Amino acid sequence: MTRQRSLRRQLLLGILLPTLLFIGLNTYSLYRQTLGALNTAYDRTLLASAKTISEQIDVRGYDERAELRVIVPYAALEAFEADNQSRMYYRVSNLRGELVSGFGELPMWRGSIAPRPPYAALVDFYDASFRGRPVRVAALLQPVASPQGRGMAVIQVAETLELRHAAALQILRDTLARQALLVALVAAIVVLVVQRATRPVRQLSADLQARAEGDLSPIAAPAAPRELQPLIDATNAVMRRLSHLLEHQKRFVRDASHQLRTPLAVLKTQVQSALRGDMPPGQALHEIGDTVERATQLANQMLALAKVEQLRQQGELPTTRLDEVLREVALDLSPLIAQGDLDFGIDTDAAPIRAHAWMLRELCRNLLHNAIRHAPPATELAVTLRAQGAHAELTIADAGPGIDDELAARLFEPFSAGDVRKGSGLGLAICQEIVQALGGSIALSNRRQGARVLGLDAVVRLPLAPA
Repeated sequence: MTRQRSLRRQLLLGILLPTLLFIGLNTYSLYRQTLGALNTAYDRTLLASAKTISEQIDVRGYDERAELRVIVPYAALEAFEADNQSRMYYRVSNLRGELVSGFGELPMWRGSIAPRPPYAALVDFYDASFRGRPVRVAALLQPVASPQGRGMAVIQVAETLELRHAAALQILRDTLARQALLVALVAAIVVLVVQRATRPVRQLSADLQARAEGDLSPIAAPAAPRELQPLIDATNAVMRRLSHLLEHQKRFVRDASHQLRTPLAVLKTQVQSALRGDMPPGQALHEIGDTVERATQLANQMLALAKVEQLRQQGELPTTRLDEVLREVALDLSPLIAQGDLDFGIDTDAAPIRAHAWMLRELCRNLLHNAIRHAPPATELAVTLRAQGAHAELTIADAGPGIDDELAARLFEPFSAGDVRKGSGLGLAICQEIVQALGGSIALSNRRQGARVLGLDAVVRLPLAPA
């Protein structure tokens, strides 16, 4: 079973994880910068110690023959020791590495001076090890001059790292504490904002759950955020389709129960009358057959009306040639045309339509069957199909009596057949449903010459399929 994802959880993770990552990187960067500033400050102390020692150096002789002398009591360095944890050591030598004063175990400096030293002095800072402990060393090249000579001294001052490590740990603790407080504050704000942002969703869900069963009215949420409006609009569209389907089903059940009850009652009466011998068996069977045929036609038409709605909901429609379907239907009905001795003519253009073939076949069959049934014998029945612009126009013109104005207003309603159009009253309703499902129009109008009705024109306009 697929686990449902939480929108709030996605928002929280999507906001908090990048924020935590950024804060983590910022904490590391801030710690490194602070540690660099701390080392710079302590390195400055080492340089000050080296310069203090340089003030105690005397020289006799010049250049390579110069002899350096210095007396530096260790107490002179105690002023630079910040606490009792770290220790400072020094070494004074000439450029040849010969010890003049200090700790001889301290390794001689073998480095180089940077082209642009950080201070106004020839100084080099580096890390080393002394007596098994890591130290930070400042090596100062100090020119020495006196009335008796001139030379160059190498002054090395080393300091153990206990104080630096303690200060770095303290800085790290303080930084982590502040960043932890910042993370907690950001998390609280994010949770609060996400909670408020998702409140309309929860309110909308609660409103839908509180609805009565069968309530498909549109959702009214004017205060919902703009981002929720597409979802609300789509939901309302689905509700409208569901409401239409339910209404169609209710109407189908209501009409079926009402319309089929009459032929079934008639059929029952005819069977009982035949069993009693009220009429000859042949006549009884003939009347029963007529009743069964009418009931079958009514049931088929009602099922066709329901099928139109079913096809309407299937989405994308295939492309079907209306002219080919029209000619097939005319061929199927040719026996009826011949029986009525009608002067039948058909003229068609190519007309591709976005529709199921069944829908076009049912549309053509109902219109042609109505025209054939109500056209007087030996009259003209003309069928034309023209492609005009973006539409196809189908015209079926008979020479029948036409329709009166009172019936024309309700002719496309189910079960509204009048005396002029004898039948169940579902044929034109099916045509209307098909045409509306295909985005077209249908109209019936009397063809007149002055005040005289020459016949009836059934005109259907349907949009052509894109090339």
